[in-house]
Amino acid sequence: MEELLAYAYLLSEDLIAFDVYENKLNEMFVKDIKNEDLIELEYLCGSAKNTVVYIRTHINYNSMDINKFGRQLFELLKPIYKTMDIEPFANAMYSLWKELADNLQNIEPFWTLSYADDPLSWGDEEQTRRMYEEMLVYYDNAC
Repeated sequence: MEELLAYAYLLSEDLIAFDVYENKLNEMFVKDIKNEDLIELEYLCGSAKNTVVYIRTHINYNSMDINKFGRQLFELLKPIYKTMDIEPFANAMYSLWKELADNLQNIEPFWTLSYADDPLSWGDEEQTRRMYEEMLVYYDNAC
């Protein structure tokens, strides 16, 4: 569910299309056709809002694999970062940070989502980009 949670957050912020999520769900379902959550999510197909609500209310945030979630989230964000202008990306990242569960907001690399846009206020796009780029590769070398 951690991987799908990353998709749910990005769906709720309109950063990915619903079909991107559906492809991931279908891939996971084929590998685990008896998983009750995946069965329910397959049933909800076609409704982004219901999908997001289901995922966000059926995950145990206290016992979730934060590394698995983070790895998926930042892999999904990498191509978005490359295609968006920095200011809309920064606005979306701050909005995303506000939506994260409490146990995620104040730990790195998620905490970076809350402040990496600050240097833009004094025109320092380079520093903002450096922070986002470090954040996006945070899990690349992690076990």
